[in-house]
Amino acid sequence: MSLLLALLMSYALGSIPAAYIAGQSRGIDLRKHGSGNLGATNVFRVLGWKIGSVVFAFDMAKGAVPVLFFAKWVDPAITANWPGDRDVLTGILCGVAAIVGHVRPMWLKFGKGGKGVATAGGVFLALAPLQTLLALAAFTVTVLASGYVSLASLVTAVLLPTLLLIRDGAWSPMFVVCAGIAAFVFWSHRANIERLRRGEEHRFGRRDVQRKPVVFLAIGAVVVIAIFVATRFA
Repeated sequence: MSLLLALLMSYALGSIPAAYIAGQSRGIDLRKHGSGNLGATNVFRVLGWKIGSVVFAFDMAKGAVPVLFFAKWVDPAITANWPGDRDVLTGILCGVAAIVGHVRPMWLKFGKGGKGVATAGGVFLALAPLQTLLALAAFTVTVLASGYVSLASLVTAVLLPTLLLIRDGAWSPMFVVCAGIAAFVFWSHRANIERLRRGEEHRFGRRDVQRKPVVFLAIGAVVVIAIFVATRFA
């Protein structure tokens, strides 16, 4: 298979708008409800945790499948002269193509899709399982402690590149791409960041519960443990 075909297949798979399809199955256009975002978080908020969980898993699979399969089908002769680990480089390219598809899906006429967090998680789960699982643990603890999915996404966007930096160094392609994706996550969450600053961000759970000390302790503990584990297994 040519590299171009693998990238197009990755983009096409990433473009499948699971959140939009889930909404349409209930007669709802999620672009006009909740946050208006076609991501798993908005599905959780509008349609409930059961459908949200399915969409989240599918969005992660959209990132993992291109890395685990499409990248492996590329003709080795095409990448024979590439420096470094050719499988990793091909996987990164296919993964980025899937993320771009999720953010700007061709099936919705290249309109606005999701923010790419779950799909990026799938990409790096396939590329760096241990580091990604540690970052996902931090994501989960942050959501449970604070109720803010946006805050959890930002914590993960900082932690995962840090763990890859510890393992691979500053000049590794995986770290560089992950850092770039993390920067994009912060950019795409700029409205969320402003709402967090004003205390107006959407939150799961009871709004009257004061959880700030628990939030900082929980996030801090998980980040420290994650970095410790990453250094031990680097």
